[in-house]
Amino acid sequence: MNHDDRLHLFRELATEVVERDFSGVAETTQISELGIDSLGMLEIIGEMERRLKIRLPDESLANVVTVKNLLEVVAEHQQLA
Repeated sequence: MNHDDRLHLFRELATEVVERDFSGVAETTQISELGIDSLGMLEIIGEMERRLKIRLPDESLANVVTVKNLLEVVAEHQQLA
């Protein structure tokens, strides 16, 4: 899965979880600006883990601020899997 695929997956999952259209979200967008609460982000991250068959440790998510940061963490763990 490449970077564009991961971005598409994030947009798709965010749209499903929050029931709002996130198809145009840029990777530079700060997650706090998306209006997704912490429970929603946990759902999105959990679904990404399930679909990609990876595990994202909490400490690797501690410094995630933007969508791009999240996608980088996902990419890093995909390479380790």
